[in-house]
Amino acid sequence: MTVLSVVVPCYNEEKALPFFYDRIVEVASQLLQKHNTQVEFWFIDDGSKDGTLALIKQLQKSDDRVHYVSFSRNFGKEAGIYAGLEAARGDYVVLMDADLQDPPELLSDMLDAVKDGPYDCAATRRVDRKGEPPIRSFFARCFYRLINRISQTEIADGARDFRLMTRQVVDAILAMTEVNRFSKGIFGWVGFKTKWLEFENVERIAGETKWSFWKLFLYSIEGIVAFSTVPLAIASVAGLIFCGIAFLALVFIFLRALLWGDPVAGWPSMLCTVLLMGGIQLFSVGVLGQYLSKTYLETKRRPIYIAKEKE
Repeated sequence: MTVLSVVVPCYNEEKALPFFYDRIVEVASQLLQKHNTQVEFWFIDDGSKDGTLALIKQLQKSDDRVHYVSFSRNFGKEAGIYAGLEAARGDYVVLMDADLQDPPELLSDMLDAVKDGPYDCAATRRVDRKGEPPIRSFFARCFYRLINRISQTEIADGARDFRLMTRQVVDAILAMTEVNRFSKGIFGWVGFKTKWLEFENVERIAGETKWSFWKLFLYSIEGIVAFSTVPLAIASVAGLIFCGIAFLALVFIFLRALLWGDPVAGWPSMLCTVLLMGGIQLFSVGVLGQYLSKTYLETKRRPIYIAKEKE
């Protein structure tokens, strides 16, 4: 009999967790009958401030398949994913959200693809963004187009963290111990043969999303810096271009003064030029700063998370 570990990062999911547990337990019984696969549950409490941890402990008392890791504070979803993969003991591991935006009913098809098929991983992607604010959907699509153009790591538009992996894939992901993690990029970087399953977007069952537009924007920068050095090249090329423009401007000013004199005029255009050049310089320094800050954090070798409780 094989074992499937279900890893569920949780942050303030007290309202959604009972609905998720009822659904996943029902699906687990179907997997046992159809695939002869036993399921274990790993809930990763990411420093929740509500009753999430207490609810998980309550579930554990009535179900010995339930396990948990509780962080000393909020370390973020990426740390929760890593902790769950590290704790999982199954032959297969699946990542899921507790808000039921990842339909548990897909697990049977995912297990079919990996267990009986030629695939090492079964991943999911949304075919639409129904229920999302239009501006958020627009920027999300722009991000996927951008990251796929400037990075050698392919990330599918609409890809979810909801994926089922073999033990070999999980071990490969765990071998990447960087602190600044972008799992969608890591999943693509490690490779392996992946089966994609598509489904329509599902709104969360209860509670509120933890991902504001600003947090998603910062997360997208994390992904770009982690898997592409193109921004550094852009800063360098911009510097060369404006050096060339500055040289041509100097030649023009010299010839104009030589031929027609040098009247005191043109200060508005000069001010605009100075501001433009200053803006380009600050942008380039900012790009360098992003890469330098990530390098600085990595050299500290701090742990990805700190577990306060584990059972």
